[in-house]
Amino acid sequence: MDTLQAIVLGIVQGLTEFLPVSSSGHLQLAKELLGVSIPDNNITFDVMLHAATVCSTIVVLWRELRRLLLGLFSRRFNEEQAYVLKILISMVPAGIVGVLFSDRIEQLFGSLGFVGAMLLVTAALLAFAYYARPRRKETISYRDALLIGAAQAAATMPGLSRSGSTIATGLLLGNTKESVAHFSFLMVIPVILGKMLLDLVSGDLAALDMSWGTIAAGFAAAFATGSFACKFMIDIVKRGKLIWFAVYCAVAGIVSLTAYFC
Repeated sequence: MDTLQAIVLGIVQGLTEFLPVSSSGHLQLAKELLGVSIPDNNITFDVMLHAATVCSTIVVLWRELRRLLLGLFSRRFNEEQAYVLKILISMVPAGIVGVLFSDRIEQLFGSLGFVGAMLLVTAALLAFAYYARPRRKETISYRDALLIGAAQAAATMPGLSRSGSTIATGLLLGNTKESVAHFSFLMVIPVILGKMLLDLVSGDLAALDMSWGTIAAGFAAAFATGSFACKFMIDIVKRGKLIWFAVYCAVAGIVSLTAYFC
C-alpha cells in the first residue's frame, strides 16, 4: 500500500464512519477497487483508521464529553452519571458479540455478496426510520440504550451501518433526532477503544509492511474527513434527511450483489 492509497482509504473511513452507509463495507469495497491487499489476520491499519475517527468524535463533541466527565465526580447521582451508565449499558451487546463471534464476523469481510446484502438491510432500516411516526422522547431510557446497543452489536457485520442502525433504532423507539445523533456517536467511543485494547492484548495488532508516514497519512485523512462528517451527520439527522442515504445504500447494495454474482 502506498501513501496515496492510504489517504484514499482514510478519506473513505472518515466519511463513512459517521454517514449511515457502513464504513466497514465501504472500506472493503475501496480496498477491492484499489487493489490493496492486507493479510486477513492483520487489522492494524483498519484499527488506526478507527482510532482517527474516535479522535474526531472527541473533538467535535468535546463540550458534551467534558460536561459528562465533570458530572461523574459529583457525589450525588445526576443526569451526567445516568447518561454514562446508559452508554455502559449500550456496550454490553457489542461486548458479548465481540467475545463470542468476532472470528466468525471477520470471515465475512471477504464476501462482497454479504456486504451487498447488508447494505440493503441498512437501506431498509433508514427507510423505516424516515417514514416512522415521530415521537418526542427527550431522554433516552435504559431500555432504549440497551436496544440501541444491540443494533450497534449487529452492525459489526460488514455492510450494516453502525451509525445507520443505531440512529434508525433510536428514532423508531421514539427518541428525538438530536438526542439519538449525540448518543449514537458518543456510544461508539468506548467500544472502539475497548476493541483496540483487546487487539493489543491479544497480539492481533501486527507490524505492517508500510512506513509510519503512510500510516500517519491515512490517520490524518480519516481524522480530517471524520471531523467534517460527524458535524455534517448531526445536522442531517436533525433535519430528517436520512432517506437519501437509504437510496444510496440500496443502489450500492445492488451494485455489490451484481458484481458478486456476475
